[in-house]
Amino acid sequence: MRSYLRFRSRKGWRNHFPPHDDYGFFGPGSVSWKVWGHPTSYVLGFARSVTIEHLDPNLAAAVVQSGGVKYRPHTRYGRTMHYFSLMAFGATYPTAKAADVLVKVHSKAIGNDPVTGDTYDANRPSSQLWIHMTAWHSILYCYEKFGPGALSSQEEEQYWAECARSAELQTIDPRTVPRSRAAVREYLENWRPHLAASEAAQDMVDFILPLDVALPPNLSRAGRIAVAPVVWMLSKGVAATYPKYIRKMFGVRQGPVMDALAVVLNKGYHALLYRSFTMKFFMMNLLAPGAMQVAAPAILGIPAKNPVTMTPREAQQKYGFAEPADAHPDFRARQHERVFGKGEKPSDEGLNESQQHFGALNAGDVRRDAAA
Repeated sequence: MRSYLRFRSRKGWRNHFPPHDDYGFFGPGSVSWKVWGHPTSYVLGFARSVTIEHLDPNLAAAVVQSGGVKYRPHTRYGRTMHYFSLMAFGATYPTAKAADVLVKVHSKAIGNDPVTGDTYDANRPSSQLWIHMTAWHSILYCYEKFGPGALSSQEEEQYWAECARSAELQTIDPRTVPRSRAAVREYLENWRPHLAASEAAQDMVDFILPLDVALPPNLSRAGRIAVAPVVWMLSKGVAATYPKYIRKMFGVRQGPVMDALAVVLNKGYHALLYRSFTMKFFMMNLLAPGAMQVAAPAILGIPAKNPVTMTPREAQQKYGFAEPADAHPDFRARQHERVFGKGEKPSDEGLNESQQHFGALNAGDVRRDAAA
């Protein structure tokens, strides 16, 4: 940890991280690298998206069933950020492989939704699209609100095109992905009748929104006290992005004065992070070290070994992976039979396999208060 507090020049930091094998799915000059690589993405944008996601009752049911967020919050945060970093910045093979394994991980998240009375399945394309769009929308929204501001019309068009391209890593049909700001707004508006502020959703948001759950469990008391003002500021910043109807559903009471203060403080803080690689990498290493290792070469402009990009479909074909919607049908069928046919718990096979791609399931991260 201390090595990331040591001041280094850009050149010094570039020598600290190895290059990627290739430029992944976007590469230098892409709007995705510009927006996702900004410091507003990995706390504000991410926290906004994962809280809003819980308004989908199917997702909330899946999260409660898995228990991972409450029992291993720092690990869950780091693993999810690791995957998002692969999607945005990773080389083509490890990202395509991780996406393939993610289908097996999500095959565990199936069951009966107590709110809707229907079943839920994390691999369901509509569920995946909801997660995908809340993430890409939230990352851009926070970039605009707390970062450099609005993209040009040409950049925004490219951003949503890249959003659709990255959807090929999920079980989503890319043809269903909105490709403009107006289309995204329409998509989110059409979701409103399906949203539910269930007890499970509100409980998860109450748990996540203070943001201190993302801190490593071994962080000292002095360390927690030192970062507490920053965590408070970030939490208020996330709340400042919620529209009124979402605040009402979450039970978030934050007025316009606090909103304005949160915007000013977060704009200044993230401008400082943007200019200081030392501060930027310290915070990234604190919250999600695996994600930092993936994102840093792109953020620093380290040339890839092979300066090429591909689409996810091209990578899947090259490396022999099925399209996610068609991946692992036998395994998914066995999981379905275990849960719905035999009433058993799903297998952890995919979850265990994922550790080499997203990071370990750290037993030391278990929260005693959540496990009690």
